[in-house]
Amino acid sequence: MALQISPTFWKTLPELRYEPTPRRIRAQLGNTTVVDSTHALLAYEPRRVTPLYAVPDRDIAAELAAADAPEQDPLAAVPPDALMDPRYPFAAHTAPGQVLDLRAGSHDLPGAGFRAEDPDLAGHVLLDFAAFDRWLEEDQEVRGHPRDPFHRVDAVPSSRSVRVHLGGTLLAETREPLFVYETMLPPRTYFPRNDVDWDVLSSSLKHSVCPYKGTASYWSVTDRAEGTDLAWSYETVLPDSAPLKDLVSFFDERTSVYVDDVRQDITSLFRF
Repeated sequence: MALQISPTFWKTLPELRYEPTPRRIRAQLGNTTVVDSTHALLAYEPRRVTPLYAVPDRDIAAELAAADAPEQDPLAAVPPDALMDPRYPFAAHTAPGQVLDLRAGSHDLPGAGFRAEDPDLAGHVLLDFAAFDRWLEEDQEVRGHPRDPFHRVDAVPSSRSVRVHLGGTLLAETREPLFVYETMLPPRTYFPRNDVDWDVLSSSLKHSVCPYKGTASYWSVTDRAEGTDLAWSYETVLPDSAPLKDLVSFFDERTSVYVDDVRQDITSLFRF
């Protein structure tokens, strides 16, 4: 019997998973390199959909000590059925193990390490990405979270007709869409700026960082609470996502999207 790949992938989510990476991984605090490893792993705690760096103890230039138990388990704040993306804190551990404090010179990083009780990860420490000032894979900075080697972002130009509405308000319409197909996300449509109705949008204070695409700025639909931070554009892009620069996209799952006049049935695993 043929095996569909995606359901098999989802069945592994409740497990502790890992994948070796051949890349040199470094983490810095200020100008000091605290982590420098060519034997790192990408580790996924159960229910987490993005990896963490796990490095050998010997590659961490810091003292490691068992952390005090928190007054309240951070995992208690996570819904029991939630798929854990990077918005959930490192401290919400879903695998058995020991939480570690790190001390590197004058820097104290409470709870920034985690030693999983698993023989395949023996001798490795999972590290809190947000606890460090800068991460590098080889000489390229990584922002947001570690990159997943099984994650793809494909930008595909099209000549199909696409329009997006919020209620009865037309936000954008184009015959030159760029469709972006990204692992675990619904397809996104990126519109040329000239095909967006800027009269109904107001700039937002929100910014976000994607380790695959770059840094995004946001817009809201003016005077519409349901339109808060609804649109974004990658004004600073990473090399592999250059076609996305300055195009505008919308959260399809919060709007009505029509492709060749057919309304799209859009579902998302995550709440945005």
